[in-house]
Amino acid sequence: MNLASVLFQVGRRTPDAVAVSSAAATFRFAELCGRAQCIAGALRNRLGLAAGERVLICAENMAEFFELVFGCWAAGLVAVPVNAKLHRNEVAHIAADSGARIVFTSNALAEGLGGLRGEVESVAEVVVIGGDRHAHLLAADPIDAQTVAPDDTAWLFYTSGTTGRPKGAMLTHRNLLFASLCYYADIDRIGSADTMLHAAPLSHGSGLYGLAHLFGGGRQIVLGRFDAAEVFDAIAHSPNVSFFAAPTMVTRLVHGAAATDPNLANLKTICYGGAPMYVADLEQALARFGPRLYGLYGQGESPMTISGLPQSLHAVADPARRAALLGSCGYARTGVEVRVVDDHGVPLPPGESGEIVTRSDCVMRGYWRNAEATAATLNGGWLHTGDIGAMDAHGLLTLQDRSKDLIISGGSNIYPREIEEVLLRDPRIVECAVVGRRHADWGEEPVAFVVTREAARIEPAELDALLAAHIARYKRPREYRFVASLAKNNYGKILKTELRTLLAQSAA
Repeated sequence: MNLASVLFQVGRRTPDAVAVSSAAATFRFAELCGRAQCIAGALRNRLGLAAGERVLICAENMAEFFELVFGCWAAGLVAVPVNAKLHRNEVAHIAADSGARIVFTSNALAEGLGGLRGEVESVAEVVVIGGDRHAHLLAADPIDAQTVAPDDTAWLFYTSGTTGRPKGAMLTHRNLLFASLCYYADIDRIGSADTMLHAAPLSHGSGLYGLAHLFGGGRQIVLGRFDAAEVFDAIAHSPNVSFFAAPTMVTRLVHGAAATDPNLANLKTICYGGAPMYVADLEQALARFGPRLYGLYGQGESPMTISGLPQSLHAVADPARRAALLGSCGYARTGVEVRVVDDHGVPLPPGESGEIVTRSDCVMRGYWRNAEATAATLNGGWLHTGDIGAMDAHGLLTLQDRSKDLIISGGSNIYPREIEEVLLRDPRIVECAVVGRRHADWGEEPVAFVVTREAARIEPAELDALLAAHIARYKRPREYRFVASLAKNNYGKILKTELRTLLAQSAA
């Protein structure tokens, strides 16, 4: 059950239909399939990769993403899509951890990532998408999809654990096909008259949901970045448009629509997720877009598929019922089991708070080369999300808190410890703590509380520069608060709850 075979079946049925388009390129299904088969042939026969080896893809959104991913799968290889916003050092770590043999990147990132060959032992070559070497690979003899097992890894999805160290969730061919079938069952049926718009990164949720549209014969429109005006223009000129958006993107679209009053007649569905959406913001979105929103709850370990709130339930009028629904994560997806359990894994009665766990054919195979984390997370055959929630007697799930101290800003995960460890490289800093503060547009933003050595003076710009040398720009704190000490409990642990309370009081 090779996912590439599913795409190739669509290519044989509708060879002349547009599969993927961007400002720079348009590929019909026959051409997309042909390019993927040539990439597969090049990876196996020219570059000598063996079944199961990894290929890293780090680039801005572009139409070629799909030929590379499906080319990997056709060759029986594992795709490792990586967010183009990550710092070079973070990409290097993922390349080394995954043992990636080949790196595909864009011209804009080539200078920074070109050095991975030689620096990362496993990397044999860095290929610039659209360059001469890429063209040379596309000239290879095509091969058909290789035979793989349903539980062979297809997509190595790098997420971060509570310590901030990236872990690769092994998503199998079965996982991704199941997630696509769930899309049809719970969100929308897809056909040749449908369009999937990609304004969010293809390396994450948007790319995952693109699979359902490709398998259904729908068209993909790839935007290089998120821009409200470009999104509205695509909606106005394309049929039955759906897209995935983080809550902050939805909010920005609401503001943009209020200013320009765009033509939304072709809008089909906005799937929002990646972070909780405040009810007030959701009400504004519904007032502007109507009940075309689908709320999803998922994790990289169960890609985009744990629970969901259907479009129809966004339209419930009864005030009490509506408030409960819009503040929830919806109901378990088709074929997905969800429970709320205590510390021993025992299911809790309706209304009681505990950890959310799930199991289904969408749950990852495990973490790449991390047996300890796999055993802890998949304990008892259930994926332990680390998120705290409650479920009512009818199965409505409400997320109450996120695991540990994770900050979600604009749909991107920010792990405080990762920032703290970099800040503590400055010898003038005694201790520090990073917490999230509510932000109207981004959902949350990081704030750092810093304790310095006596008489030491540090300018915020110095800390910005330190962080910029080690982690992605979007992870840097938006404010540094220099304090005399940090509150701690009897065991010496910093009380981040008090820091959050302090920020809330300041905002009030």
